[in-house]
This record gives sequence, structure tokens and C-alpha cells, in this order.
Amino acid sequence: MNMGRGDLSDAEWERLRPFLPVSNRRCGRWRDHRQVIDGILHRVRTGVQWRDLPERFGPWKTVYERHRQWSADGTWERLLQQVQAEADAAGEIDWDISVDSTIVRAHQHAAGARTDPPPPPSSKGDVPAEHQNETPWQSLVARLAEVVLEVRAWAVRAAGSRPNST
Repeated sequence: MNMGRGDLSDAEWERLRPFLPVSNRRCGRWRDHRQVIDGILHRVRTGVQWRDLPERFGPWKTVYERHRQWSADGTWERLLQQVQAEADAAGEIDWDISVDSTIVRAHQHAAGARTDPPPPPSSKGDVPAEHQNETPWQSLVARLAEVVLEVRAWAVRAAGSRPNST
């Protein structure tokens, strides 16, 4: 498979693979987890519509269905917890945090809004400089956290929307 920018590295994949669900063979074989997860990560990183996923990730509907299924049954949350636990056991997570006004800023209405325009956004998918030297554990935890945040946002939106009727 041709690796694209933002795909799981071999080291990240080796750390994630042991935690992935296995097919029960009742519904047939699953498409390669790595290819599908790369598709999901691509979508989360770029915001592209499901139907516009590049072909190298396989059929868009397969990627979407796996993401939907794993979101609904809590697989993403479990993956994040398991990977965090392993990274913590390896001593690669620093749970000490320091929060002050240089980190957490007040809402713009709290002290007056910015008067100059914000800087132009960098292109989607760029890796911020502070994440470039992460270990595979740290990088994998960060990527899974992005997916879990998206899943949680979906759940909040779904809870606030009216039920569909046919």
C-alpha cells in the first residue's frame, strides 16, 4: 500500500494492532483495519466528505460504516484508553499539567475582542511543530484523541437533534 502523509507509521500500527477488534467471521472478512483507520484519520484531519475519500483507503462507505460502528459501540473510546494505558506503562505520557492564563485564554467577550484580523490558517493536515518529535505512542494517543473528540461531538449533536421520521 502506498503510504500518504498522515497515515499511520509502521511503529504506530504495531502499537495499535493488538487492541483492534477481530472479525467474528459471521459477517465475512473485514477490510484491512490499517487501510480503513488511515481513511478515518485522513477524514478527521482534513474534514473531507466521506464520499470524497481518496480511493487508496478503499470504498468510502466501508470506511464510513466502520467509523460509525466503532463510534456507536465504544470501540474508539476503548482503543484510546488501552493505548493511553500502554503509553503510560512505557513512561511516555506525562500526566502533570500546568494551566495558567498563558495557556487558557478568556473568551473574547471577557476583556474586549481582538481588533486586528487573525493570522491566515495554515493548510489542513500540517503537523504543528510541537508534535513533530513525538514518539509513536504519543503520536498514536494524539491521533486517537482526535477521533474520539469527533465522535463525542457527533454524540452531542445527535442528542440535540430531533428524531428523524420516515
